[in-house]
Amino acid sequence: MKGFIEEFKAFAVKGNVIDLAVAVVIGAAFGKIVSSLVADVIMPLVGVLLGGVSFAGMSYQVGEAMITYGVFIQAVVDFVIVAFVIFLVVKAINKAQEVGKEEEVEEEKPEEPSEEVKLLREIRDNLRR
Repeated sequence: MKGFIEEFKAFAVKGNVIDLAVAVVIGAAFGKIVSSLVADVIMPLVGVLLGGVSFAGMSYQVGEAMITYGVFIQAVVDFVIVAFVIFLVVKAINKAQEVGKEEEVEEEKPEEPSEEVKLLREIRDNLRR
């Protein structure tokens, strides 16, 4: 049992688990910000463009059940905006990583010897013969 607990401790304090936990917390906070942006800024503007329509109030009643499809439309817009922002962030990160790799490749590439060095090497090789 003690070995199991030690294994769990080692797993729980690994960097990947902690990074994942931080990402989840930041992602939740980011989701709230985007939801507020959509609900409080974007959707009212879309409503004005569509003639004063409020998506939050859009609903349809079937018997005693109320179908609030406006809330669904707002959730779809939230998703599209979050997906687009995540796409832009990932694209920027990938581009930054590519630039870093290009710099590493350039640093690893040995410099071409000058013409003088090439000529001296050729003379040395001819003298050895």
